[in-house]
Amino acid sequence: MSKLDTMVRGFLAQKKIAVVGVSDKRDTGCNLAYNKFKENGYEVYPVNPRIASFQGDACYADLASIPEKPDAVFILANPKVTEQIVNQCVDLGIKHVWMHCMMGVKPGLAESMTSVSQNAVETCKANDIAVIPGSCPNQFLKPDFGHKMMRGLWSLFGFMRVS
Repeated sequence: MSKLDTMVRGFLAQKKIAVVGVSDKRDTGCNLAYNKFKENGYEVYPVNPRIASFQGDACYADLASIPEKPDAVFILANPKVTEQIVNQCVDLGIKHVWMHCMMGVKPGLAESMTSVSQNAVETCKANDIAVIPGSCPNQFLKPDFGHKMMRGLWSLFGFMRVS
């Protein structure tokens, strides 16, 4: 089992997951992740400070607004937002963070398609937060054909190896 698979298994063992970056304006990978987590039995909290509800569920402005502390946080947002969210994780004692990147886990591969902030990764490590710096849960939670293909290709090219 790869290091990434072990990290993913640890993240997916959590039961309450905040999903940062859901959108009511268009379908996004974040929305898909939210639905995948929900379909797979997770208690899911949508986070977007711009909207009050998401798909009929209360939507929260930030992690501190969620009535129960989440066990883990998935982020699909601008890397500057990722840094803010990770600081909230530190403040709240949340110990599992997954930062989305369409191109696997190699830093700098997809700067315009990533939520990964190297500063946020370092903050996680300094605060004993298990961090997945890239990839996508949709590649691991009963993936559709496209996500299976991405995971396979990124693995083949070495983009799924965590150092």
